[in-house]
Amino acid sequence: NTHQKGDLGEELAAQHLLKEGYTIICRKFRSKAGEIDCIARDADGVLVFIEVKSCRNFSYGNPLYWITPSKQRTLARVALQYLSEHQSLGVPCRFDVISIVGSKIDHLKNAFLVK
Repeated sequence: NTHQKGDLGEELAAQHLLKEGYTIICRKFRSKAGEIDCIARDADGVLVFIEVKSCRNFSYGNPLYWITPSKQRTLARVALQYLSEHQSLGVPCRFDVISIVGSKIDHLKNAFLVK
């Protein structure tokens, strides 16, 4: 089902991040505002909020572009909740998107900015 496919995509993304030297802090962080698939720290110590999108093929376009402005605002609200709960306001952070199409993984760093 859809949740199992999403979980598999998130697991593949986590494995990719670990290979790239990231430290996984949290997976599926939930708040009243929504959910962030993965929170990690990169090799430079930057806190990274990661959205994972996966599908079988490109018939619906590239998943990297599925993060609408509305979804970006939701991710920003959830990230702010995380930062607040963990006394991390002011910590350098960014938003990344990982796209998995079949077995191909694309990692778009700093995918969008929050104003």
